[in-house]
Amino acid sequence: MAAMRRRQEKFKRAQNQEPREKISREVILPETITIQELAQRMAERSVDVIKFLMKQGQMMKPGDVIDVDTAELIAIEFGHTVKCVSESDVEEGIFNIADDPQKMRQRPPVVTIMGHVDHGKTSLLDAIRKANVASNEAGSITQHIGAYQIEQNGQKITFIDTPGHSAFTAMRARGAQITDIAILVIAADDSVMPQTIESINHAKAAGVPIIVAINKTDKPTADAQKVRTELMQHEVFVESMGGETLEVEVSAKTGQNLDKLLEAILLQAEILDLKADPERTAEGILLKQNLIEDVDPLQLFLFKKVHCIFPTLS
Repeated sequence: MAAMRRRQEKFKRAQNQEPREKISREVILPETITIQELAQRMAERSVDVIKFLMKQGQMMKPGDVIDVDTAELIAIEFGHTVKCVSESDVEEGIFNIADDPQKMRQRPPVVTIMGHVDHGKTSLLDAIRKANVASNEAGSITQHIGAYQIEQNGQKITFIDTPGHSAFTAMRARGAQITDIAILVIAADDSVMPQTIESINHAKAAGVPIIVAINKTDKPTADAQKVRTELMQHEVFVESMGGETLEVEVSAKTGQNLDKLLEAILLQAEILDLKADPERTAEGILLKQNLIEDVDPLQLFLFKKVHCIFPTLS
């Protein structure tokens, strides 16, 4: 009875409240955008946007990507104005500062850990970092892009851990676009899988060199040679098969050959000759943002120009 009375009182209060004045905003629209991001830019609820799309005969989810025309239609329907911009327009307008060749210095490589779900990406990174990351994940699947920096033989390496589940395709693509080197983790007892192929395509599209880490070689059913052979079907030719792609057999569980993997990363970075001007205006990428009630937003930036990882409060 008490619960029913509380619901009745809550309903009465809601009835007596004056409706909030609708605020019209100018919404900046890129060429593509997720429904959730569009709702945030309009300060509307994702569920209301989805309901509108359902009326138009489209069954969609908050994470689904829509084109600029659909986004513009939605924004106008919700009483907002729009401004459409292409990614090239944004980049040209903001990042037009040239590096000074005389001030360029070597910078740490940015390395993305990619591959199929359950092939041991986070466990491998955890073993490298000697920190307990995997045990803190929701459902044992990485939910956010995290960035970590380690030191090997006096040289720093920045790792980006990207989700491997198929639901996070867009996030994994973003990881490939901001990295210098992609570590393709493949379980020796499972070989090439759908998200393995997807990761290969992302890395190739971004023009990022791949280092193959054949993981779980400690298992009795491990077959590293099968992995090498199947990779050839997707035009990834490792060195032991006469190609140019570096490969290392590793075990996140036992720590086997982790030092060789780090050496391969530093070798690839040396070939790429990665440099940055430490005195120029910083240019960074927002990797992650935590929004907690009553706490200032915490953001994680990666600066490839003036390279560092910088958590900041806004």
